Amino acid sequence: MAGSAAVLEDGSLLSRLDRRLLILERIFALIGGLAVLSLMFLAVRSVGGREFFEKPLAGYTNWIEAMMPIIAILGVSFVQRDGTHIRMDILVSRLSGRVLWALEAFMVLLTLLLMMALAVGSFEFFDRAFDCARPLCSRDSFDDINMPTWPYKLVVPLAFGLLCLRLAIQVVGYSRAAWLNLDRPVAVPMILSVADQARLEAEQLEGRD
Repeated sequence: MAGSAAVLEDGSLLSRLDRRLLILERIFALIGGLAVLSLMFLAVRSVGGREFFEKPLAGYTNWIEAMMPIIAILGVSFVQRDGTHIRMDILVSRLSGRVLWALEAFMVLLTLLLMMALAVGSFEFFDRAFDCARPLCSRDSFDDINMPTWPYKLVVPLAFGLLCLRLAIQVVGYSRAAWLNLDRPVAVPMILSVADQARLEAEQLEGRD
């Protein structure tokens, strides 16, 4: 499994696109974090209402179901950018130069094709629940609270679409690195060694002093 990574930046168009997309990725990740926090308040409201007022939160399980796509998916593109998502690097850790970048470009391209298919499929899943000719634009709703499901189903194609943009940038970055035989390409995660990771952590601790 890979360790921490760093993404290099410069003034190139690719790097500028990378930084622009990072802004949106951070917003999505923040929304996902707030959704995790909101689950705590929902749990307190449900348990407290049941224990003290004999009236738990209506549709508590439905609220949890609605929050799951936000929690599980919105931050995926953010961690893909930094290379901190779980990955196996037994093979790639032994490679370098053009061979490494070409293999990374190929693997990311396969991931991009898969995510494009999933984005289209998840949008169709959302579309089946969305109909503006109906009240609340909904063909489908949660049973207990009569809340439409389409806003939460829309989260999935949005998150997958953002991830596709990130993967496209990385395909270009890795392909460019392979073509030009770059040592330090921009807009792609550079996996740090254990020594480099320890050095950066020490510098961060020194900066706090």
